[in-house]
Amino acid sequence: QRQSFEGPEYPSQLSYWKQQFATLPPVLELPTDHPRPNAQAYQEFRGAQHEISLSKQLTSDLKLFCQKETVTLFMTLLTAYQLLLYRYTGEEDIVVGTPIAGRSLPETEDLIGLFINTLALRTSLAGNPTGRELLRRVRETALGGYANQDVPFEQLVKELQPERSLRHNPLFQAMFVLQNEELPPLQLPGLEVKHFRVGNTMANFDLTLDVVERDGQLVCLFESNADLFEAERIARMMSHFQNLLAGLVANPDQRISCLPLLSQAERRQLLVEWNDTKTDYPAHRCIQELFEQQVERAPDTVALICEDRRVTYRELNSQANQLAHYLQERGVGPDTRVGLCLARSPEMIVALLGILKAGGAYVPLDPDYPQARLKFMLEDARVPVLLTQMALLQNLPPNAAEAICIDELREKIARESCDNPAVVTTADNLAYVMYTSGSTGKPKGVAVKHRNVVRLVKNTNYASFSAAEVFLQFAPISFDAATFEIWGSLLNGARLALMPPARVSLQELALALKRYRVTTLWLTAGLFSLMVENHLDDLRGLRQLLAGGDVLSVPHVRRVVEELKDCRLINGYGPTENTTFTCCYPLKDLAKVNGSVPIGYPVSNTTVYILDAWMNPAPIGVPGELYIGGDGLAHGYLDRPELNAERFVRNPFSPGSGARIYKTGDLVRYRAAGEIEFIGRLDNQVKVRGFRVELGEIEAALAEHPSVREAVVVARK
Repeated sequence: QRQSFEGPEYPSQLSYWKQQFATLPPVLELPTDHPRPNAQAYQEFRGAQHEISLSKQLTSDLKLFCQKETVTLFMTLLTAYQLLLYRYTGEEDIVVGTPIAGRSLPETEDLIGLFINTLALRTSLAGNPTGRELLRRVRETALGGYANQDVPFEQLVKELQPERSLRHNPLFQAMFVLQNEELPPLQLPGLEVKHFRVGNTMANFDLTLDVVERDGQLVCLFESNADLFEAERIARMMSHFQNLLAGLVANPDQRISCLPLLSQAERRQLLVEWNDTKTDYPAHRCIQELFEQQVERAPDTVALICEDRRVTYRELNSQANQLAHYLQERGVGPDTRVGLCLARSPEMIVALLGILKAGGAYVPLDPDYPQARLKFMLEDARVPVLLTQMALLQNLPPNAAEAICIDELREKIARESCDNPAVVTTADNLAYVMYTSGSTGKPKGVAVKHRNVVRLVKNTNYASFSAAEVFLQFAPISFDAATFEIWGSLLNGARLALMPPARVSLQELALALKRYRVTTLWLTAGLFSLMVENHLDDLRGLRQLLAGGDVLSVPHVRRVVEELKDCRLINGYGPTENTTFTCCYPLKDLAKVNGSVPIGYPVSNTTVYILDAWMNPAPIGVPGELYIGGDGLAHGYLDRPELNAERFVRNPFSPGSGARIYKTGDLVRYRAAGEIEFIGRLDNQVKVRGFRVELGEIEAALAEHPSVREAVVVARK
């Protein structure tokens, strides 16, 4: 070894390795069950071992495959192992360590001693190659490593000087070992001898795959860091390794993204069983029809309350009918987009219903928005009619819409018929167009249909919508939480309490909850934390508290669950493109709130898919992008065909149906019981010194500190 180190080949061998690692590889970040300890924390590196035997048939097929492809068993197994790491991490630059005997010189063959060296075999999986092409790449890498095996690994690390950390090994974090020569039988006179594997209690790497041949079968021993991985995760990884290996042998010309990772049972669980959310609901009814049913059922029940004003269902319906007839005379019909710029008031609710009864779709315009934004929305939506009030009209930008000031025209509108107009829409007509912020800086108009709204509030599983509830209408009309508040109450015979339009303090909100005896409340995550900190006792009258719109604070969630025993706390998640709520999670078991609050399970008549970059279902515990389908899915973005094609894509799991799914851009993963954990935005991910860093995750961790109210993390070079 010393001769090799000092010999003429050493400089060229060192040059080879320096070229292999001219750019340092990223840290391989396998998804874990427990957070990786920081560099200062004490680490035990506890090891755990898990074993799986390949069938004799697969072992035989594998050996025949190696002969046919003129590769070694080592190369094929390493290919499958690197493929497993790629499918679990999405990392295309994979480095795996492997030991080598270190006896390249003939004179070392019979010497007693330890000559083992470690090779860092680096393979690019970029470009989605076929299995055969990847095998060729691995073969070249392995042969290159063998030909330059005399450079000690520790010397290579010294030469490369990668950034060192106690959290991970330098250059590679996964190891592969193949011992394909069976141990010879040991015979001792008068004794029966059996081989017994002694478990290693230490984990030198995050993951090590050790393959041995035993009785004509390949036995795969996975050694993992027990401080990071639970046994269930490693068991799934072993099964996935076997699936990938079998797929590679059976069809090497398949692209590596298409090689089977999951078993059929796993695919069924992820795609079918956990999406079994279908319930009967009035899917073919429009919003105004369902409201009119409530009017017939209980006409004298109070529908709205705002300060000292009370409006019954009969009164609300009559006023909305009068406005609807007036709007129809102004040309409003199916899918006519009607601007709505009104302060929160009973008149605003009348206007919403009047527009829908006329057949139109409302376009909420927040009076507090900047004029430039309002101007863009009015022009982008091509609004022909605008409902507003005299006091607000002068603050609106110049536009081509016919302005109808309902306060100025009150007497004229009151002369219209109080009868229900004929229903001129179907469940597939537009109900509203709501604008959300766009990555380009221009708002996007999300076109939502009647069916989408009805699916949200009728015969669903995430909250109670009985007539005994009192909802607080607190969200701005331009925010889709208002859809839940308004139609969740009025389509179910409940009472809707309207918060006065002026900006309110926490104390005023607390007083409103008591004054109106509110039982159902929606709060954004930030406001939820503030109310828990300052007015927890004022939340005691609630029967259900829904919070979301951002990551919920774990300490605040714990406090509510522990102290408000009669209140059901629900974490609500969903983009506007899927009509307010996609997933919800009732918070009962605080043991499941370690580190983060799950966003839960898909609500009724909703499907969710966690997919990798190639639209394959991600295994349990492996991050992927969330895609959404079902009856809540909006019609799309208004007049944005290119963006619609990019974000509303064909559902690959429902071929021939024409069904679509929405690409959210949210990074999530399944937990073992099927609840979904939110990780962050895909476009909020950066790399710092080779690590993939989710800024939202750091922000959430900082926000858990009792002395930190809000946190913002920015990556800078």
